[in-house]
Amino acid sequence: MREGIMNLAPSTSFDHRDEITAAYAAWDSAFNKADSKAVAAAYVSNAKVLPPTHQVISGPEEIENFFAGLFSGGFTDHKLTIMDAGGDEKVVFSTAKWTADGRGSDGSRQSVGGLAAHVFERQADGSLKLRLHTFN
Repeated sequence: MREGIMNLAPSTSFDHRDEITAAYAAWDSAFNKADSKAVAAAYVSNAKVLPPTHQVISGPEEIENFFAGLFSGGFTDHKLTIMDAGGDEKVVFSTAKWTADGRGSDGSRQSVGGLAAHVFERQADGSLKLRLHTFN
């Protein structure tokens, strides 16, 4: 290292894929039980959800209401599949493919899906909670 240049490489290695896969499994489980309170609990108090509707969903109450609306619209069988992950001991990010079943305009079941990006904040107990969630 040259004098005056700081080494910014993290000194600790984290297995982000495993912990994000676990966070995704818990989130999918809450979604698939149509438990909007449990879904909202996966987010920090000042979190943002940015859906393809261009709404900005902020905080626990709005997040809970947003997902309750999806559940009343018949969305089920959600699955997140990790594509990429990174971060450090405080902030972790991931991209994922998502799929779910919903209702078409005629009431029939139809599969939907897209891409999602997530930014997690590590909590004092070591768990991850979502700070930012956007999807298309």
